[in-house]
Parts: sequence; structure tokens; C-alpha cells
Amino acid sequence: MDEDISIINTNTRNEKIKNFFIHNKKKLILSLGVIIILLISYFAFGEYQDRKKIKISDSFNTITLNYSENNKEQTAKDLIQIINEKNSTYSPLSLYFIIDNKLISEKNTINKLFDVIIEETSLDKEIKNLNIYKKALYNADQINESDLLNILNPIIKSDSVWKSHALYLTAEYFYSKNEMQKSKEFFNQILNLENSNQQIKLEAQRRLNRDLSE
Repeated sequence: MDEDISIINTNTRNEKIKNFFIHNKKKLILSLGVIIILLISYFAFGEYQDRKKIKISDSFNTITLNYSENNKEQTAKDLIQIINEKNSTYSPLSLYFIIDNKLISEKNTINKLFDVIIEETSLDKEIKNLNIYKKALYNADQINESDLLNILNPIIKSDSVWKSHALYLTAEYFYSKNEMQKSKEFFNQILNLENSNQQIKLEAQRRLNRDLSE
């Protein structure tokens, strides 16, 4: 008897499953089609991104290898195009090459390019902080106290590995302006910072002992 009931229950369950597939055949086929399309799109996009990275890499290498004093303007234009691609590796490298080789003299243009990298390019947190620090360093000799701090505050108010560098730059900035008390405060922050760069910490201590001791 129990065996008959088990057979009936199995048959009933199989019939329900069969009816479910019959009644929902279109929906199931549509869902399966959507999943297949999504998978194809995902892998196709990944391949497209890989090809794009290789193309940008090849372009950067060609531009920088062919650079000479005779093609400064064209080199700058080509590197700006790479910066605007917002590639996490080659956009920053392109800007560094422009700055190192003095391909663009207008600070406003350079700052706009820094903003593309800092604000619009997907970067690792510390790489972004490095570029913030580089922007501050690039501008430090010509901007006022407020502007310098506005640039560096995202680092100074964080636990970034670049924090001691930002504090040192700020301290040296105030020292160059003969604002010794402010300079001393920032140097002391470096000494009190747990994860200070050891070389930066040593330089800060030397500055305090040599020039800012009471």
C-alpha cells in the first residue's frame, strides 16, 4: 500500500513539473536567452577592455620613444589624448612625461589634466593620493596657503601612506614664507604620526633641531 502511494506521489510530482515547464516554456526560454546574452556581453566587454589597454600601452610607448625636441607640440597633443582615455596606468604616466619634459608650460592646463586623473580616472586609493600630492608639489611655489591646503587636505585628513609627505610639503611651504610657528606645527605632526615615512621623519627632525629649535 505504502509503495503504491509513493508511486502515485512521484507521478503527481513529475506531472506538476512537466506542466510547469509546458506553461512557462516561453518565459524559461526568454530567461535562458537573456542569461546567454549577458554572458556573451560580459566576456566580449572584457576582451574589448583588454584590447583597448594594449592599444593605449602601444601608443604610449611609441609616443615616448619617438619624442624629440623637434616634435614637442605633437607629443603633448598625443599624450593629452591618452590622459583623456582615463586609463589607470598610462594616463598618469602621460602627465608625468609631459611635466618631466616640460612639454606644456601653462600651469592651468597641467592642473586641468591633473583633475582628469584625480577626479575622473578610476585609480587605486593610494595612487590617487600620490597624484594629489604631485599636484600640490607642482603648484607649491606659486599658490597661496589656502589653495595648497585645499589640494592636500584629502591626504592630511586621512591615514594615507602619503600623509607624511603632504605634511612635510606644507611645513616647508610655511618655512619658505617665514611662518615659523605654522611650519613647526606641521613638522611636529610628522614626528607624532605613527606611519610616517622614516626618511621624511628624519628630515623633519633635522629641520626642527637645526632651524626651528627655541
